[in-house]
Amino acid sequence: MTKRLWFVWEIIAFFAVSLVACSSQKSETKLTPNPSEAVVVFTPMPPQPVPIVSSSPVLILPETPTLSRTSTPSFPESHYIVISGHEQAYPLSCEASAAVDWAAYFGMNIYEYDFQMVLPLSDNPNLGFCGDVLTDSWGQIPPFAYGVHAGPIADLLVKYGLPAKTISGWTLEQVKQKLAEDKPILVWVIGNMEFSQPVVYTDKQGQDVLVAPYEHAVILTGYDLTTVRYINNGLFFDVPADVFLTSWGVLNNMGIVYE
Repeated sequence: MTKRLWFVWEIIAFFAVSLVACSSQKSETKLTPNPSEAVVVFTPMPPQPVPIVSSSPVLILPETPTLSRTSTPSFPESHYIVISGHEQAYPLSCEASAAVDWAAYFGMNIYEYDFQMVLPLSDNPNLGFCGDVLTDSWGQIPPFAYGVHAGPIADLLVKYGLPAKTISGWTLEQVKQKLAEDKPILVWVIGNMEFSQPVVYTDKQGQDVLVAPYEHAVILTGYDLTTVRYINNGLFFDVPADVFLTSWGVLNNMGIVYE
């Protein structure tokens, strides 16, 4: 019985040693790839941009505008019109006197007296002549003797066949442009380019009108860089542009142009 047990233990020991040796041999064996089999090589792809999806509108900035130089005026630095005039016949007929001189420049000959006598009459100078042209003195305001504004004068010039247009609020640049076209301008100023305080007069019909003492009408005939030329009672005067604008501005730059 003892010999048999010993024999069994020897067999078990033999198999145990064999198993350990086999396991050790397998762990040291290196695998060699089969050259007949295809080798797959994975090349990493470069990173791709990820699109950004947004529901918000895309703001597109406008291009920066190209700065340009200030446009040069189309009129020359100075310009003078050859025109003739005469001295008004009556103390309050300056508007009629200037109007017929203006008309004569454009080829329409009218007598001052005839022009004056067909003007409508009113205590509102925007509607007609205020005062008695033959006997009243200059320098007052309605309802006393005053004169007439541009509207009735332009209306009568149109009836004589001239394209007369009333203006108001014009700038010096607009004046120069028109004079450069050889078109003198009939304007309403104060005295011989002076100043007086304007007032609002309410006429008999309840309408308001801006008036000023010593309202006067003359014709602009030229300009240069610093002065404006006009004809008054047949005589020419050059006045600083700012002095002209101050006087002209009393009645809101009122005038008549050929247009």
